Amino acid sequence: MNIGQAKKDIKDTVRLYLKKDEFGNYRIPVVRQRPIFLVGAPGIGKTAIMEQIAQELQIALVSYSMTHHTRQSALGLPVICHREYEGKEYDVSEYTMSEIIASVYEVMRESGLKEGILFLDEINCVSETLAPSMLQFLQYKVFGGHRVPEGWVIVTAGNPKEYNRSAREFDVVTLDRLKILNVEADYEAWKAYADKEGLHRAILNYLELKKQDFYVMEMTAKGRSYVTARGWEDLSQMLFLYEEESLPVTEELAAQYLGHDRVVREFMAYYDLYCKYKKDYPAAEILKIGATEEMSLRAAKAPFDERISLLGMLTDQMDGILRDCMEKTDYLENLMRVLKNVKGQIFAASDEPEEQVPHEAQVSQAQGENKTRAYGVSVQETLSVQIAARERLVSSLTAANALSSEDQRLHQRVLCFLREQKKNLLLSGETGESGASAAERIFEQIKNAFEKEAACAKQDTVLAKQSLHHLFEFVEQSFADGNELLLLMTHMTVSESCAGFIERFGCEDYERHSKELMIGERREELLKEIEAIEG
Repeated sequence: MNIGQAKKDIKDTVRLYLKKDEFGNYRIPVVRQRPIFLVGAPGIGKTAIMEQIAQELQIALVSYSMTHHTRQSALGLPVICHREYEGKEYDVSEYTMSEIIASVYEVMRESGLKEGILFLDEINCVSETLAPSMLQFLQYKVFGGHRVPEGWVIVTAGNPKEYNRSAREFDVVTLDRLKILNVEADYEAWKAYADKEGLHRAILNYLELKKQDFYVMEMTAKGRSYVTARGWEDLSQMLFLYEEESLPVTEELAAQYLGHDRVVREFMAYYDLYCKYKKDYPAAEILKIGATEEMSLRAAKAPFDERISLLGMLTDQMDGILRDCMEKTDYLENLMRVLKNVKGQIFAASDEPEEQVPHEAQVSQAQGENKTRAYGVSVQETLSVQIAARERLVSSLTAANALSSEDQRLHQRVLCFLREQKKNLLLSGETGESGASAAERIFEQIKNAFEKEAACAKQDTVLAKQSLHHLFEFVEQSFADGNELLLLMTHMTVSESCAGFIERFGCEDYERHSKELMIGERREELLKEIEAIEG
Protein backbone atom coordinates (compact mmCIF):
# COMPACT_ATOMS: atom_id res chain seq x y z
CA MET A 1 0.00 0.00 0.00
CA ASN A 2 1.05 3.64 -0.36
CA ILE A 3 1.50 6.08 2.50
CA GLY A 4 -1.94 7.63 1.95
CA GLN A 5 -3.65 4.26 2.27
CA ALA A 6 -1.54 3.47 5.33
CA LYS A 7 -2.61 6.73 6.93
CA LYS A 8 -6.29 5.91 6.43
CA ASP A 9 -5.82 2.39 7.81
CA ILE A 10 -3.96 3.61 10.90
CA LYS A 11 -6.45 6.42 11.51
CA ASP A 12 -9.39 4.01 11.32
CA THR A 13 -7.61 1.52 13.59
CA VAL A 14 -6.82 4.15 16.23
CA ARG A 15 -10.39 5.43 16.13
CA LEU A 16 -11.78 1.91 16.60
CA TYR A 17 -9.30 1.05 19.36
CA LEU A 18 -10.53 4.13 21.26
CA LYS A 19 -14.23 3.33 20.76
CA LYS A 20 -16.09 2.66 24.03
CA ASP A 21 -19.27 0.87 25.04
CA GLU A 22 -22.12 2.36 27.06
CA PHE A 23 -20.22 1.71 30.30
CA GLY A 24 -17.09 3.56 29.20
CA ASN A 25 -15.06 0.42 28.52
CA TYR A 26 -13.00 0.09 25.35
CA ARG A 27 -14.82 -2.15 22.86
CA ILE A 28 -11.54 -3.87 21.99
CA PRO A 29 -9.73 -4.87 25.23
CA VAL A 30 -6.25 -3.42 25.58
CA VAL A 31 -4.67 -6.87 25.37
CA ARG A 32 -6.32 -7.33 21.94
CA GLN A 33 -5.28 -3.94 20.63
CA ARG A 34 -2.41 -5.10 18.49
CA PRO A 35 0.34 -2.50 18.09
CA ILE A 36 0.57 -1.30 14.50
CA PHE A 37 3.88 -2.02 12.75
CA LEU A 38 4.49 0.29 9.77
CA VAL A 39 7.22 -1.18 7.56
CA GLY A 40 8.69 0.86 4.74
CA ALA A 41 11.75 2.42 3.17
CA PRO A 42 13.27 5.47 4.90
CA GLY A 43 12.02 8.96 4.11
CA ILE A 44 8.56 8.10 2.75
CA GLY A 45 6.66 10.03 5.42
CA LYS A 46 5.92 7.52 8.20
CA THR A 47 6.52 10.04 10.99
CA ALA A 48 4.66 12.82 9.17
CA ILE A 49 1.43 10.83 8.89
CA MET A 50 1.45 10.11 12.63
CA GLU A 51 1.44 13.85 13.31
CA GLN A 52 -1.41 14.32 10.83
CA ILE A 53 -3.47 11.52 12.38
CA ALA A 54 -3.06 12.89 15.90
CA GLN A 55 -4.08 16.36 14.74
CA GLU A 56 -7.10 15.13 12.80
CA LEU A 57 -8.34 12.91 15.66
CA GLN A 58 -7.46 15.61 18.23
CA ILE A 59 -5.53 13.23 20.44
CA ALA A 60 -2.02 13.46 21.89
CA LEU A 61 1.15 12.13 20.27
CA VAL A 62 4.41 11.03 21.89
CA SER A 63 7.20 9.99 19.49
CA TYR A 64 10.45 8.15 20.20
CA SER A 65 13.21 6.68 18.08
CA MET A 66 14.10 3.36 19.69
CA THR A 67 17.67 3.40 18.35
CA HIS A 68 18.45 6.07 20.95
CA HIS A 69 17.38 3.92 23.90
CA THR A 70 19.32 1.58 26.09
CA ARG A 71 17.68 -1.05 28.26
CA GLN A 72 17.93 1.30 31.24
CA SER A 73 16.28 4.32 29.61
CA ALA A 74 13.45 2.25 28.09
CA LEU A 75 12.72 -0.01 31.08
CA GLY A 76 13.86 2.19 33.93
CA LEU A 77 16.62 1.65 36.50
CA PRO A 78 16.48 -1.25 39.00
CA VAL A 79 15.93 -0.28 42.64
CA ILE A 80 15.84 -2.37 45.80
CA CYS A 81 12.52 -2.26 47.65
CA HIS A 82 11.64 -3.76 51.05
CA ARG A 83 8.54 -6.01 51.10
CA GLU A 84 6.77 -8.27 53.56
CA TYR A 85 5.10 -11.51 52.47
CA GLU A 86 3.23 -13.71 54.99
CA GLY A 87 5.12 -12.30 57.92
CA LYS A 88 8.55 -12.52 56.34
CA GLU A 89 10.53 -9.55 55.05
CA TYR A 90 12.32 -9.54 51.72
CA ASP A 91 14.37 -7.20 49.57
CA VAL A 92 13.09 -7.24 45.98
CA SER A 93 14.18 -5.48 42.80
CA GLU A 94 11.79 -3.18 40.95
CA TYR A 95 12.20 -0.58 38.24
CA THR A 96 11.87 3.16 38.23
CA MET A 97 9.42 4.47 35.65
CA SER A 98 10.54 4.16 32.04
CA GLU A 99 11.49 7.42 30.35
CA ILE A 100 9.01 6.56 27.59
CA ILE A 101 6.08 5.88 29.95
CA ALA A 102 6.96 8.98 31.97
CA SER A 103 6.80 11.08 28.79
CA VAL A 104 3.26 9.83 28.13
CA TYR A 105 2.13 10.86 31.61
CA GLU A 106 3.90 14.21 31.24
CA VAL A 107 2.04 14.98 28.01
CA MET A 108 -1.25 13.96 29.65
CA ARG A 109 -0.52 16.33 32.53
CA GLU A 110 0.46 19.28 30.33
CA SER A 111 -2.25 18.89 27.68
CA GLY A 112 -5.17 17.48 29.66
CA LEU A 113 -5.72 14.89 26.90
CA LYS A 114 -6.10 11.35 28.23
CA GLU A 115 -5.95 9.52 24.90
CA GLY A 116 -3.20 9.47 22.33
CA ILE A 117 -0.69 7.63 20.18
CA LEU A 118 2.67 6.35 21.41
CA PHE A 119 4.79 6.18 18.25
CA LEU A 120 8.01 4.17 18.46
CA ASP A 121 10.12 4.49 15.33
CA GLU A 122 12.84 2.05 14.21
CA ILE A 123 11.56 -0.55 16.63
CA ASN A 124 13.32 -3.35 14.77
CA CYS A 125 16.67 -1.65 15.46
CA VAL A 126 16.60 -1.83 19.27
CA SER A 127 19.76 -2.86 21.10
CA GLU A 128 20.37 -6.53 21.85
CA THR A 129 19.90 -5.93 25.58
CA LEU A 130 16.48 -4.37 24.99
CA ALA A 131 15.19 -6.80 22.35
CA PRO A 132 13.96 -9.52 24.80
CA SER A 133 11.77 -6.96 26.61
CA MET A 134 10.06 -5.83 23.42
CA LEU A 135 7.89 -8.97 23.21
CA GLN A 136 6.42 -8.23 26.64
CA PHE A 137 5.86 -4.65 25.65
CA LEU A 138 4.17 -5.45 22.35
CA GLN A 139 1.78 -7.91 24.01
CA TYR A 140 1.10 -6.30 27.39
CA LYS A 141 2.06 -2.63 26.79
CA VAL A 142 4.48 -2.78 29.73
CA PHE A 143 8.01 -1.35 30.03
CA GLY A 144 9.69 -2.64 33.17
CA GLY A 145 6.94 -2.71 35.76
CA HIS A 146 4.98 0.20 34.31
CA ARG A 147 2.09 -0.07 31.87
CA VAL A 148 1.21 2.33 29.07
CA PRO A 149 -1.95 4.16 30.23
CA GLU A 150 -5.27 3.00 28.84
CA GLY A 151 -6.41 5.10 25.91
CA TRP A 152 -2.95 5.16 24.33
CA VAL A 153 -2.57 3.26 21.07
CA ILE A 154 0.88 1.96 20.18
CA VAL A 155 2.12 2.48 16.64
CA THR A 156 5.59 1.32 15.65
CA ALA A 157 7.65 1.70 12.50
CA GLY A 158 10.78 0.26 10.99
CA ASN A 159 12.85 -0.10 7.82
CA PRO A 160 13.38 -3.37 5.93
CA LYS A 161 16.82 -4.92 6.36
CA GLU A 162 17.95 -3.89 2.87
CA TYR A 163 17.80 -0.23 3.95
CA ASN A 164 19.18 -0.53 7.48
CA ARG A 165 22.01 -2.84 8.45
CA SER A 166 21.10 -2.71 12.13
CA ALA A 167 17.52 -3.83 11.48
CA ARG A 168 16.67 -7.35 12.65
CA GLU A 169 13.86 -9.64 11.63
CA PHE A 170 11.14 -10.28 14.19
CA ASP A 171 10.34 -13.91 14.97
CA VAL A 172 6.86 -15.33 14.39
CA VAL A 173 5.95 -14.99 18.08
CA THR A 174 6.53 -11.23 17.85
CA LEU A 175 4.96 -10.78 14.40
CA ASP A 176 1.85 -12.59 15.61
CA ARG A 177 1.28 -9.76 18.09
CA LEU A 178 1.46 -6.94 15.52
CA LYS A 179 -0.85 -5.41 12.95
CA ILE A 180 1.57 -5.15 10.02
CA LEU A 181 1.32 -2.55 7.24
CA ASN A 182 3.85 -2.74 4.40
CA VAL A 183 4.25 0.66 2.73
CA GLU A 184 5.89 1.47 -0.59
CA ALA A 185 7.00 4.81 -1.99
CA ASP A 186 4.25 6.21 -4.22
CA TYR A 187 4.58 9.50 -6.09
CA GLU A 188 0.86 10.20 -6.59
CA ALA A 189 0.13 9.78 -2.88
CA TRP A 190 3.03 12.05 -1.98
CA LYS A 191 2.07 14.63 -4.62
CA ALA A 192 -1.34 15.16 -2.99
CA TYR A 193 0.43 15.85 0.31
CA ALA A 194 3.06 18.05 -1.36
CA ASP A 195 0.42 20.16 -3.13
CA LYS A 196 -1.41 20.71 0.15
CA GLU A 197 1.78 21.65 2.00
CA GLY A 198 2.88 24.02 -0.76
CA LEU A 199 6.22 22.46 -1.67
CA HIS A 200 8.42 24.36 -4.10
CA ARG A 201 6.90 24.34 -7.56
CA ALA A 202 10.25 23.62 -9.26
CA ILE A 203 10.39 20.28 -7.41
CA LEU A 204 6.79 19.38 -8.19
CA ASN A 205 7.15 20.29 -11.86
CA TYR A 206 10.40 18.34 -12.17
CA LEU A 207 8.86 15.23 -10.59
CA GLU A 208 5.80 15.57 -12.79
CA LEU A 209 8.14 15.23 -15.75
CA LYS A 210 10.38 12.57 -14.14
CA LYS A 211 8.30 10.57 -11.70
CA GLN A 212 10.97 7.86 -11.56
CA ASP A 213 13.23 10.28 -9.64
CA PHE A 214 10.79 10.68 -6.77
CA TYR A 215 12.32 7.80 -4.82
CA VAL A 216 15.59 6.15 -5.79
CA MET A 217 17.64 3.50 -3.98
CA GLU A 218 20.49 1.91 -5.91
CA MET A 219 24.10 0.80 -5.60
CA THR A 220 26.71 2.61 -7.68
CA ALA A 221 30.49 2.49 -7.90
CA LYS A 222 30.56 5.17 -5.19
CA GLY A 223 28.26 3.19 -2.92
CA ARG A 224 24.60 3.60 -2.07
CA SER A 225 22.84 6.38 -4.00
CA TYR A 226 19.44 7.54 -2.83
CA VAL A 227 16.66 10.08 -3.18
CA THR A 228 13.77 10.13 -0.70
CA ALA A 229 10.54 12.05 -0.16
CA ARG A 230 12.07 13.54 2.97
CA GLY A 231 14.98 14.85 0.91
CA TRP A 232 12.68 16.59 -1.59
CA GLU A 233 10.63 18.18 1.19
CA ASP A 234 13.69 19.44 3.10
CA LEU A 235 15.22 20.78 -0.12
CA SER A 236 11.95 22.59 -0.84
CA GLN A 237 12.12 24.49 2.45
CA MET A 238 15.71 25.52 1.78
CA LEU A 239 14.95 26.66 -1.79
CA PHE A 240 12.30 29.05 -0.52
CA LEU A 241 14.74 30.59 1.98
CA TYR A 242 17.63 30.79 -0.51
CA GLU A 243 15.39 32.61 -2.98
CA GLU A 244 14.06 34.89 -0.26
CA GLU A 245 17.64 35.87 0.66
CA SER A 246 18.77 36.05 -3.01
CA LEU A 247 21.40 33.37 -2.39
CA PRO A 248 22.71 31.30 -5.34
CA VAL A 249 21.14 27.84 -5.63
CA THR A 250 23.90 25.41 -6.62
CA GLU A 251 24.39 21.71 -7.23
CA GLU A 252 26.24 21.58 -3.93
CA LEU A 253 23.07 22.67 -2.13
CA ALA A 254 20.90 20.09 -3.89
CA ALA A 255 23.48 17.36 -3.18
CA GLN A 256 23.12 18.03 0.54
CA TYR A 257 19.55 16.68 0.32
CA LEU A 258 19.58 14.40 -2.74
CA GLY A 259 22.14 11.62 -2.55
CA HIS A 260 22.19 10.79 -6.24
CA ASP A 261 24.56 12.55 -8.67
CA ARG A 262 22.41 12.14 -11.79
CA VAL A 263 19.22 13.38 -10.08
CA VAL A 264 21.11 16.37 -8.67
CA ARG A 265 22.44 17.34 -12.10
CA GLU A 266 19.13 16.90 -13.89
CA PHE A 267 17.13 18.69 -11.21
CA MET A 268 19.50 21.67 -11.22
CA ALA A 269 19.32 21.84 -15.02
CA TYR A 270 15.54 21.97 -14.72
CA TYR A 271 15.70 24.49 -11.87
CA ASP A 272 17.66 26.89 -14.12
CA LEU A 273 14.94 26.49 -16.76
CA TYR A 274 12.27 27.04 -14.13
CA CYS A 275 13.87 30.34 -13.11
CA LYS A 276 13.88 31.38 -16.77
CA TYR A 277 10.18 30.50 -17.10
CA LYS A 278 9.42 32.63 -14.04
CA LYS A 279 10.96 35.63 -15.78
CA ASP A 280 9.27 34.94 -19.11
CA TYR A 281 5.86 34.35 -17.53
CA PRO A 282 5.41 36.44 -14.34
CA ALA A 283 2.64 34.40 -12.70
CA ALA A 284 1.64 37.10 -10.21
CA GLU A 285 1.22 39.65 -13.02
CA ILE A 286 -0.76 37.25 -15.22
CA LEU A 287 -3.20 36.51 -12.40
CA LYS A 288 -3.49 40.13 -11.31
CA ILE A 289 -4.02 41.96 -14.60
CA GLY A 290 -4.03 39.20 -17.23
CA ALA A 291 -1.43 38.06 -19.74
CA THR A 292 -0.22 40.12 -22.66
CA GLU A 293 -0.78 38.88 -26.20
CA GLU A 294 2.96 38.27 -26.51
CA MET A 295 2.90 35.97 -23.43
CA SER A 296 -0.05 34.00 -24.79
CA LEU A 297 1.62 33.54 -28.19
CA ARG A 298 4.89 32.43 -26.59
CA ALA A 299 3.04 29.94 -24.37
CA ALA A 300 1.09 28.56 -27.34
CA LYS A 301 4.35 27.75 -29.17
CA ALA A 302 6.13 26.40 -26.09
CA PRO A 303 7.25 22.73 -25.86
CA PHE A 304 5.51 20.28 -23.55
CA ASP A 305 7.79 20.63 -20.51
CA GLU A 306 7.55 24.43 -20.66
CA ARG A 307 3.74 24.25 -20.80
CA ILE A 308 3.62 21.91 -17.82
CA SER A 309 5.97 24.16 -15.86
CA LEU A 310 3.98 27.27 -16.74
CA LEU A 311 0.68 25.70 -15.72
CA GLY A 312 2.26 24.48 -12.48
CA MET A 313 3.56 27.97 -11.65
CA LEU A 314 0.15 29.53 -12.29
CA THR A 315 -1.84 26.97 -10.29
CA ASP A 316 0.70 27.16 -7.46
CA GLN A 317 0.31 30.95 -7.31
CA MET A 318 -3.47 30.59 -7.53
CA ASP A 319 -3.52 28.01 -4.74
CA GLY A 320 -1.69 30.42 -2.47
CA ILE A 321 -4.17 33.23 -3.16
CA LEU A 322 -7.21 31.02 -2.59
CA ARG A 323 -5.69 29.34 0.47
CA ASP A 324 -5.12 32.76 2.03
CA CYS A 325 -8.73 33.78 1.28
CA MET A 326 -10.09 30.61 2.87
CA GLU A 327 -7.91 31.03 5.95
CA LYS A 328 -9.10 34.63 6.39
CA THR A 329 -12.72 33.52 5.99
CA ASP A 330 -12.31 30.76 8.59
CA TYR A 331 -10.57 33.21 10.92
CA LEU A 332 -13.36 35.79 10.63
CA GLU A 333 -16.04 33.16 11.24
CA ASN A 334 -14.15 31.97 14.31
CA LEU A 335 -13.59 35.54 15.51
CA MET A 336 -17.27 36.38 15.07
CA ARG A 337 -18.21 33.57 17.44
CA VAL A 338 -15.61 34.78 19.92
CA LEU A 339 -17.03 38.31 19.79
CA LYS A 340 -20.53 36.90 20.35
CA ASN A 341 -19.16 35.33 23.53
CA VAL A 342 -17.60 38.66 24.52
CA LYS A 343 -20.87 40.48 23.90
CA GLY A 344 -22.80 37.85 25.83
CA GLN A 345 -20.51 38.19 28.83
CA ILE A 346 -20.76 41.95 28.85
CA PHE A 347 -24.46 42.43 28.24
CA ALA A 348 -25.88 39.10 29.41
CA ALA A 349 -28.35 39.27 26.53
CA SER A 350 -29.69 35.73 26.92
CA ASP A 351 -29.11 32.46 28.66
CA GLU A 352 -28.93 30.52 25.40
CA PRO A 353 -25.66 28.62 24.83
CA GLU A 354 -23.25 30.29 22.46
CA GLU A 355 -22.27 28.61 19.20
CA GLN A 356 -18.77 27.21 19.58
CA VAL A 357 -15.90 26.44 17.29
CA PRO A 358 -13.96 23.17 17.66
CA HIS A 359 -12.26 23.08 21.06
CA GLU A 360 -14.11 26.25 22.06
CA ALA A 361 -15.98 24.19 24.62
CA GLN A 362 -12.65 24.09 26.48
CA VAL A 363 -12.34 27.85 26.13
CA SER A 364 -15.85 28.40 27.49
CA GLN A 365 -15.21 26.02 30.36
CA ALA A 366 -12.10 27.99 31.27
CA GLN A 367 -14.22 31.14 31.23
CA GLY A 368 -16.92 29.67 33.43
CA GLU A 369 -15.71 31.07 36.75
CA ASN A 370 -15.52 34.58 35.28
CA LYS A 371 -18.79 34.60 33.35
CA THR A 372 -21.38 36.99 34.69
CA ARG A 373 -24.82 38.25 33.81
CA ALA A 374 -24.43 41.88 34.74
CA TYR A 375 -23.37 45.13 33.10
CA GLY A 376 -20.57 45.61 35.64
CA VAL A 377 -18.01 43.49 33.74
CA SER A 378 -15.41 45.66 31.98
CA VAL A 379 -14.58 44.93 28.36
CA GLN A 380 -10.91 44.68 29.29
CA GLU A 381 -11.64 41.94 31.80
CA THR A 382 -13.72 40.04 29.27
CA LEU A 383 -11.00 40.27 26.62
CA SER A 384 -8.42 39.13 29.16
CA VAL A 385 -10.49 36.05 29.96
CA GLN A 386 -10.86 35.20 26.26
CA ILE A 387 -7.13 35.68 25.61
CA ALA A 388 -6.04 33.62 28.62
CA ALA A 389 -8.44 30.79 27.80
CA ARG A 390 -7.33 30.55 24.18
CA GLU A 391 -3.66 30.72 25.16
CA ARG A 392 -4.21 27.78 27.51
CA LEU A 393 -5.95 25.87 24.73
CA VAL A 394 -3.10 26.48 22.26
CA SER A 395 -0.54 25.50 24.90
CA SER A 396 -2.46 22.31 25.68
CA LEU A 397 -2.78 21.23 22.05
CA THR A 398 0.85 22.12 21.33
CA ALA A 399 2.04 20.03 24.28
CA ALA A 400 0.05 17.10 22.91
CA ASN A 401 1.41 17.56 19.34
CA ALA A 402 -2.24 17.79 18.30
CA LEU A 403 -2.24 21.28 16.77
CA SER A 404 -2.00 21.52 12.98
CA SER A 405 -0.23 24.44 11.34
CA GLU A 406 -3.57 25.67 9.93
CA ASP A 407 -5.24 25.68 13.35
CA GLN A 408 -2.18 27.29 14.88
CA ARG A 409 -2.37 30.21 12.42
CA LEU A 410 -6.11 30.57 13.07
CA HIS A 411 -5.61 30.77 16.84
CA GLN A 412 -2.72 33.20 16.41
CA ARG A 413 -4.85 35.50 14.25
CA VAL A 414 -7.68 35.51 16.78
CA LEU A 415 -5.23 36.19 19.62
CA CYS A 416 -3.60 39.05 17.68
CA PHE A 417 -7.00 40.71 17.16
CA LEU A 418 -8.02 40.35 20.82
CA ARG A 419 -4.66 41.61 22.10
CA GLU A 420 -4.82 44.58 19.74
CA GLN A 421 -8.27 45.52 21.04
CA LYS A 422 -7.11 45.20 24.63
CA LYS A 423 -4.09 47.37 23.82
CA ASN A 424 -6.35 50.03 22.27
CA LEU A 425 -8.47 50.07 25.42
CA LEU A 426 -5.37 50.66 27.54
CA LEU A 427 -4.20 53.49 25.27
CA SER A 428 -7.62 55.14 25.29
CA GLY A 429 -7.90 54.91 29.06
CA GLU A 430 -11.29 53.14 28.84
CA THR A 431 -10.22 50.10 30.86
CA GLY A 432 -12.37 50.19 33.94
CA GLU A 433 -15.59 51.85 32.85
CA SER A 434 -18.77 49.94 33.56
CA GLY A 435 -22.42 50.43 32.81
CA ALA A 436 -24.48 49.85 29.70
CA SER A 437 -23.57 53.01 27.79
CA ALA A 438 -19.81 52.64 28.31
CA ALA A 439 -19.90 48.95 27.42
CA GLU A 440 -21.93 49.64 24.26
CA ARG A 441 -19.53 52.37 23.15
CA ILE A 442 -16.44 50.25 23.73
CA PHE A 443 -17.90 47.15 22.11
CA GLU A 444 -18.93 49.25 19.11
CA GLN A 445 -15.23 50.10 18.61
CA ILE A 446 -14.34 46.39 18.63
CA LYS A 447 -17.20 45.68 16.22
CA ASN A 448 -15.94 48.38 13.85
CA ALA A 449 -12.44 46.84 13.91
CA PHE A 450 -13.93 43.47 13.04
CA GLU A 451 -16.02 44.93 10.20
CA LYS A 452 -12.92 46.65 8.81
CA GLU A 453 -11.12 43.28 8.62
CA ALA A 454 -14.22 41.67 7.12
CA ALA A 455 -14.36 44.37 4.43
CA CYS A 456 -10.69 43.76 3.55
CA ALA A 457 -11.34 40.02 3.34
CA LYS A 458 -14.32 40.66 1.07
CA GLN A 459 -12.17 42.76 -1.23
CA ASP A 460 -9.50 40.01 -1.26
CA THR A 461 -12.20 37.55 -2.32
CA VAL A 462 -13.24 39.81 -5.20
CA LEU A 463 -9.61 40.07 -6.33
CA ALA A 464 -9.19 36.29 -6.02
CA LYS A 465 -12.19 35.71 -8.28
CA GLN A 466 -10.67 38.12 -10.81
CA SER A 467 -7.40 36.17 -10.64
CA LEU A 468 -9.30 32.95 -11.31
CA HIS A 469 -10.86 34.54 -14.38
CA HIS A 470 -7.46 35.72 -15.65
CA LEU A 471 -6.08 32.21 -15.17
CA PHE A 472 -8.86 30.59 -17.20
CA GLU A 473 -8.63 33.33 -19.81
CA PHE A 474 -4.89 32.77 -20.26
CA VAL A 475 -5.23 28.98 -20.54
CA GLU A 476 -8.09 29.34 -23.05
CA GLN A 477 -6.13 31.75 -25.23
CA SER A 478 -2.79 29.94 -25.04
CA PHE A 479 -3.76 26.26 -25.02
CA ALA A 480 -7.08 26.10 -26.84
CA ASP A 481 -6.23 22.87 -28.62
CA GLY A 482 -4.24 21.18 -25.84
CA ASN A 483 -4.96 19.21 -22.68
CA GLU A 484 -3.91 22.04 -20.38
CA LEU A 485 -7.52 23.13 -19.77
CA LEU A 486 -8.43 19.61 -18.67
CA LEU A 487 -5.40 19.54 -16.37
CA LEU A 488 -6.43 22.89 -14.91
CA MET A 489 -10.01 21.74 -14.33
CA THR A 490 -8.80 18.53 -12.69
CA HIS A 491 -6.52 20.52 -10.40
CA MET A 492 -9.35 22.88 -9.47
CA THR A 493 -11.56 19.91 -8.64
CA VAL A 494 -9.15 18.01 -6.40
CA SER A 495 -7.18 20.89 -4.83
CA GLU A 496 -8.51 21.51 -1.34
CA SER A 497 -8.04 25.28 -1.46
CA CYS A 498 -9.45 25.67 -5.00
CA ALA A 499 -12.43 23.37 -4.50
CA GLY A 500 -13.25 24.97 -1.14
CA PHE A 501 -13.11 28.49 -2.55
CA ILE A 502 -15.23 27.65 -5.60
CA GLU A 503 -17.81 25.86 -3.48
CA ARG A 504 -18.12 28.83 -1.13
CA PHE A 505 -17.79 31.78 -3.52
CA GLY A 506 -18.40 30.31 -6.97
CA CYS A 507 -16.51 30.68 -10.25
CA GLU A 508 -18.35 31.18 -13.55
CA ASP A 509 -15.41 30.01 -15.67
CA TYR A 510 -15.12 26.77 -13.69
CA GLU A 511 -18.86 26.07 -13.88
CA ARG A 512 -18.93 26.74 -17.62
CA HIS A 513 -15.99 24.48 -18.38
CA SER A 514 -17.24 21.90 -15.94
CA LYS A 515 -20.35 21.47 -18.05
CA GLU A 516 -18.37 21.50 -21.28
CA LEU A 517 -15.89 18.89 -20.13
CA MET A 518 -18.45 16.96 -18.06
CA ILE A 519 -16.15 17.26 -15.07
CA GLY A 520 -19.22 17.79 -12.94
CA GLU A 521 -20.32 14.21 -13.51
CA ARG A 522 -16.85 12.96 -12.57
CA ARG A 523 -16.45 15.19 -9.50
CA GLU A 524 -17.44 12.54 -6.97
CA GLU A 525 -15.17 10.01 -8.63
CA LEU A 526 -12.22 12.43 -8.60
CA LEU A 527 -12.81 13.38 -4.99
CA LYS A 528 -12.97 9.72 -3.98
CA GLU A 529 -9.70 9.07 -5.78
CA ILE A 530 -7.95 11.99 -4.08
CA GLU A 531 -9.46 11.01 -0.72
CA ALA A 532 -8.03 7.51 -1.15
CA ILE A 533 -4.61 9.00 -1.93
CA GLU A 534 -4.65 11.47 0.98
CA GLY A 535 -6.20 8.99 3.43
